Amino acid sequence: MAIFTICAAVIPMLAHAPTARAASPSWNARAAAAYLDGRQAWWQQWPNAARDHDTACVSCHTALPYALARPALRRALGEQDLAAPERTMITNVVKRVKLWKDVEPFYPDQTRGLPKSSESRGTEAILNTAVLVARDVPAGALSDDARQAFTNLWALQFKNGDLKGAWAWLNFHYEPWESNDGAYYGATLAALAIGHAPGGYAASPDIQDQVKLLREYLQKRANTETIFNRVMVLWASAKMPGLLTADERQAIIDTAVSRQQDDGGWTMATLGSWKRVDATALDTRSDGYATGLVTLVLQQSGVPLTDAHVGKGLAWLASHQDATTGMWSATSLNKQRDPATDIGKFMSDAATAYAVLALTQARVSGSSTDR
Repeated sequence: MAIFTICAAVIPMLAHAPTARAASPSWNARAAAAYLDGRQAWWQQWPNAARDHDTACVSCHTALPYALARPALRRALGEQDLAAPERTMITNVVKRVKLWKDVEPFYPDQTRGLPKSSESRGTEAILNTAVLVARDVPAGALSDDARQAFTNLWALQFKNGDLKGAWAWLNFHYEPWESNDGAYYGATLAALAIGHAPGGYAASPDIQDQVKLLREYLQKRANTETIFNRVMVLWASAKMPGLLTADERQAIIDTAVSRQQDDGGWTMATLGSWKRVDATALDTRSDGYATGLVTLVLQQSGVPLTDAHVGKGLAWLASHQDATTGMWSATSLNKQRDPATDIGKFMSDAATAYAVLALTQARVSGSSTDR
């Protein structure tokens, strides 16, 4: 088993954080990888995820977080090759990028109604790019496939209207990704992909007009979005210099840390004005998705590991990995779901990936050592 300790980071922080609960000193990276690999393998075989040309759609809850987190786990575990589900996912994405003019939208207008084709194209263009950039970052060079994905992406950017600078985005009224606020979330993912792309892609002269439009769109709405989306744009600003001012960044940090709970974690219930369609109460317990995301973004935004908020977040994550499954839990914002079902695990898929990203970020920063 590969187990990584965060004692060095957590113990001094807890000395300044008396409200934090005692944390387990370690987390199991191999168990997290097994959980995420298993969930991605299931997703690729699930009939509802199947798409034309023998591919599967990229989901915001299972596939995209997996694509972001799996390279970090590979480094942590000393693996040389892609995991089998990861390879299949990337093969599917590359196929769809290359056949962009031939593949069907994820949700065609003819079967799902207007404007689902447009929303599907914009969403997929962003997700494809994010997946391929995540693959390319460890190699330090942007692949031809990723460049084609960016070409597909830029062709769909709005040049006028309310979404000027952004993209059409799927809205099934599912929080927090496919909702009325989804286009902003999607634009932050695009900004992350652009800023994270290796080889200085963000500075390419031929995309500066498009980057300017995107930056203006994100800036214009940064103060009025949900806390969840504001945390996302804060993360994007760490990769795209000049996206937010120092004061704007600090304001988002202050807002995010003000939502930290007494146990050191965060809950999605307080990061937006969500309301379940079945009228059941939101789960207000700290969860892995909110805690992983906020703790990751604080670190990416330059908040030091000696900061009590980061320390308590890492401590919460270290002590809340399920010992049996390797996952971190989170619950639906849309309705009460059975956590034992595959659909009931969607939020936990995202939670596990972001917990991994937060914990491996701390390790990369020198806060943890192998045990």
